Amino acid sequence: MVEISEELAGKQALLSERLRAAGRTLIAFSGGVDSSYLAYAAHAELGEDSLAVTALSDSYPASHRQMAERLVAAFDIPHRFVETRELDNPDYRANRPDRCFHCKTELFRVLEALRGEFAFDSVAYGVNTDDLGDFRPGHRAAQEGGVLSPFLDAGLGKEEIRQLSRAAGLPTAELPASACLSSRLPYGREVTPERLAAVEAGEAALHALGFRQVRVRHHGPLARVEIAPEEMQRALEPEMARRIGEAVKPAGFRWVALDLDGYRSGALNEVLGEAAGPMGTPRA
Repeated sequence: MVEISEELAGKQALLSERLRAAGRTLIAFSGGVDSSYLAYAAHAELGEDSLAVTALSDSYPASHRQMAERLVAAFDIPHRFVETRELDNPDYRANRPDRCFHCKTELFRVLEALRGEFAFDSVAYGVNTDDLGDFRPGHRAAQEGGVLSPFLDAGLGKEEIRQLSRAAGLPTAELPASACLSSRLPYGREVTPERLAAVEAGEAALHALGFRQVRVRHHGPLARVEIAPEEMQRALEPEMARRIGEAVKPAGFRWVALDLDGYRSGALNEVLGEAAGPMGTPRA
């Protein structure tokens, strides 16, 4: 059995308190680390008064949907899929730095309609305290939509959520960080289903080579591959470098480049510099 600290147990208790206060709650559930634990915790507290909801969209890889299905089946969590249509929105496809605002606005619009249809009290999603220091325009959409942030209320960060997931026996506890496929396209490059499919196929090929934490950044005919620093030595071996190129090119790329800085979360936000503050707010 995985032990948790007294401090973390206190945060877990506060999370449970916030979930009980939320009443009948819809959980935005992608199948990633954070939303999986939130769906689990909500079900533990609310039972049938919680419903995990997973969006079906070209923006999310099939592996996310498969993990969502695996988790709800293993833990008997009430669940349903819904379709979101962010790609119908020209502001989303334009892929400006506020892209996530338009994505989350569409997701929360769909969830709000579902909430009204089935007489739920609230909608919640899995933003955590580690997200406070990054550019997250999606959180602005959550605030504008009245969406609850139970992890923020409980002061829970990413590693703490992983610890709680281990203690609960969730298969998502050790998943690498994940994000929607559109996050692989540099700002200003239009989001299209074809480009998203190329990214998904390229990353699947890298996973098939045994790499755990990867990103395929779509720069037109060039794929810029990011691999976790701890896996970089293997990637730099001449034979493996050749295999990486051979694996990724069929996804729709002419050239494959290995980024020597390795994987880092929010790499495409580096171009924003000081133009934007954390959580999607403009800097003064």
